[in-house]
Amino acid sequence: MFIRACRGEPTGHTPIWLNRQAGRYMPEYHQVKGDTPSLDFFKNPELSARVTLDAQRILGVDAAIMFADLLPVLEPMGLNLDYLPGEGPVFSNPVRTAADVEALRVVPAEEGTGYIQQTVGNILADLPQEIALIGFAGAPFTLASYAIEGRGSRNYVHVKKMMYQAPALWHAMMEKLVDHVADYARLQIDSGVHALQIFDSWVGCLSVADYRQYVARHSQALIDRIKGRVPIIYFGTGNPHLVDDMYQAGPDVMALDWRTPLAATWDRLGCTAVQGNLDPIVLCADRDTVRVQTEAVLAEAAGRPGHIFNLGHGIIPETPVDNVKYLVDLVHERSAR
Repeated sequence: MFIRACRGEPTGHTPIWLNRQAGRYMPEYHQVKGDTPSLDFFKNPELSARVTLDAQRILGVDAAIMFADLLPVLEPMGLNLDYLPGEGPVFSNPVRTAADVEALRVVPAEEGTGYIQQTVGNILADLPQEIALIGFAGAPFTLASYAIEGRGSRNYVHVKKMMYQAPALWHAMMEKLVDHVADYARLQIDSGVHALQIFDSWVGCLSVADYRQYVARHSQALIDRIKGRVPIIYFGTGNPHLVDDMYQAGPDVMALDWRTPLAATWDRLGCTAVQGNLDPIVLCADRDTVRVQTEAVLAEAAGRPGHIFNLGHGIIPETPVDNVKYLVDLVHERSAR
């Protein structure tokens, strides 16, 4: 059903899956993770498959998304990654100079991230046949931003300094990332994922002019390299001003965050399918609020084929699990009428 919606075909109800549907808000996740360090957890095909399958089964969503993280793909390129308590992901050797960019290696995915192949295989072995599996990768801009800043950022000082002061160096780095990530996405598709989402989580920090000058060609190059075999979803957040340009990169499905008017944007873009776009914080409110806000999104989509219900960003750790289950049941029930 999810794949049919990606193609703009009619479905019996609006399919729903959720960004970060496997995560820290769910007790079963903590039971599986235990004391396993985050980086080891992401690279463990058995544990990653388990939390992927648990989330789909517990919530009853129409698609599973492979449990992984955006950043381990950068390790084979030569970056030293760790996940620090209270800080999140940190690179101890951020990319700041021409020598740093030159040192970045483009490594075949089977060599650098071969564990993903086994993760996908483990998930597909136990995933119900009618449920789609979504793979994913970081977009070039978001991966470059993490690599250059070395950690989360509010102002993207080092990123924008490189873009503005050394554009040739910036584009050389982005080209390496496209080559590296395209092979990583290809490995997931070869392994059997049914769709793939490109996460551009930090792209909203850019102006339209900057996206066009420094990012658009690389987003399009990545999507051009991987599309045609499975539906490609392009996701960003804080990016209503960029949606038209991001859609020009060529995804099959355009994901919209909660700040983006769903119906008007869908009409303007003329795209086959859209994904979104409930504010994830709604799920922290009471059930009446969840119902009202969910029905508003469904009303805006108006039953149009090609709508995939999702959040405008990921589920946050404080979210009550019962509210997430209620959301899934509500979308199925209301959209099937």
